[in-house]
Amino acid sequence: MSNHLTNNEAAEPATGAKRRRRIWLASGVAGLTGVVSLAGVGVATGAGAAGVDGLRWATAQVSQDGDKGGDRHDENRDWRGKDDRRDDKDRKDDKDRKDDKVKEVPCDTDKLIQAIVFANDNHGATLELAKDCTYNLTRYDQYGNGLPVITEKVTLKGDKTKIVRDATAEYFRILNVGPGGHLTVKGLTIKGGQTLDYLTAPDPAAVWSAYSTSVEAQAAATKAGKATAMTPRTTLQAAPKATPKGGVSTLVEEPEFNDGAGILVQPGGTADIEYSEVLQNQSGGNGGGVANFGTTSIRQSTVAENTAFFFGGGVFNAGVLRVFDSKVTNNEAGIGGAGISNGAAEIFTDDVDGGTVWVEKSEISRNKTIGFGGGILDIEGNTTVKQSKISDNTALVAGGGIAAAESSLNLHDVKVEKNSTIGVGGGLAIAFGSRATIENTSIKDNVAVFFGGGLFNEGSITVLRKSEVVGNRAIGPIGIGGGIFNLGGEVRLDNTKVANNSSRVPPGGIFTSNSGVIIDDKSAVTGNRPTNCLGLGATPPNCFG
Repeated sequence: MSNHLTNNEAAEPATGAKRRRRIWLASGVAGLTGVVSLAGVGVATGAGAAGVDGLRWATAQVSQDGDKGGDRHDENRDWRGKDDRRDDKDRKDDKDRKDDKVKEVPCDTDKLIQAIVFANDNHGATLELAKDCTYNLTRYDQYGNGLPVITEKVTLKGDKTKIVRDATAEYFRILNVGPGGHLTVKGLTIKGGQTLDYLTAPDPAAVWSAYSTSVEAQAAATKAGKATAMTPRTTLQAAPKATPKGGVSTLVEEPEFNDGAGILVQPGGTADIEYSEVLQNQSGGNGGGVANFGTTSIRQSTVAENTAFFFGGGVFNAGVLRVFDSKVTNNEAGIGGAGISNGAAEIFTDDVDGGTVWVEKSEISRNKTIGFGGGILDIEGNTTVKQSKISDNTALVAGGGIAAAESSLNLHDVKVEKNSTIGVGGGLAIAFGSRATIENTSIKDNVAVFFGGGLFNEGSITVLRKSEVVGNRAIGPIGIGGGIFNLGGEVRLDNTKVANNSSRVPPGGIFTSNSGVIIDDKSAVTGNRPTNCLGLGATPPNCFG
């Protein structure tokens, strides 16, 4: 199954930017080809499938051993068990319940499965899970789901309650929300889901080498080091996308069988994750903690220590995602978007265009990838971040904090601080025709080994308004543009300060390969080492000192 169902333009040849999407700016990453590899990422063999529309778990799959949690099944058992049965009069007199759609689930995994089956078959329910209980999952359905696919409006409400895949069990995800399903998770920990890895891992060098040669990149870097114009990257041709079978196309992205180890939300599904934790899940595809292809809200929750073989260590999005007052921290991804990945570049199948992401009053921190976009990656999507902190993230290739390709990126009142990359764009890497608006934002103390310690802008339009680019560094032997490195794009500074940045090769403040850096009278470029600015033909105006 394709990872991406193409739109009506699929039959047309891809643009130059799309052909380059699988690379990350090799022209700015000279010599990195032999540095990184996914060979160290653990793999496993096997196959599986994502949940399908209308999937139901038969009650015959539920253990007849009751609270003992055995493996035998009996389809005739009442889902609540003897101790939970109440007659009609008791239900009517119970003022603590609105109706019989609120169900208590004892600390028994089989009872939890039965309760979800009941909810799906009875137009939904609120399931109150046992306090301080760990529901330990050891079995799964034929599509690799530890619990029945959610097909109705179901709330799982806990109090210090955990739903965990047993460490000795075979691989399966924990929760799957099908089309039309609406899952609400409150007060739960979703932990230990695991889906199968691909048999072989792509080398990140191969991902970008099809589009640009390191020879050209090194030549360009050498010229920049000598204060001359950089040679534009030459791209190699890639085959255009194929039209889906029968010539019919669709705008809906579809998950692969191994996306979403903790929670998978299918197209048409909805999930609200509130006051919960999504921890230590491992995806063999995209979305270690959460993979959203529908509509998902993460509120006052933590997504931590998850991993994805490809994109979205913490969260992968191809739908509509909102993250509010939450933490996405200590996640890892093999190719990109260790914290949050809005979309995915083509690897084995078609690419997945990003959807819409809002991040507000949240922290994206200490996430790591050997590709690009340590904190956040956006590929042909729309991402808005407000009143948040993107800090201490790492990407080997580009965009330690944030990376954007063919995207719309909006930052308002954001701290992009202490992120790092061996490649380009320690704080941000904006590329391939993206448009970024950065307001009231601090880009501070980020590090790149090559170009653009604070900001790397390639072929894109980036506007910085009432912001600061301060204390960033390009530390490699040909490190250039500690503050800002502009390659063939446009960077506009409006009432913005670029100060106290440094690089090994001049300039420490702003480098541009063209006349595309525009600095207004209210902005200041000062105190950068060894010099403030260097441009093609002339120093950008209003670059002081």
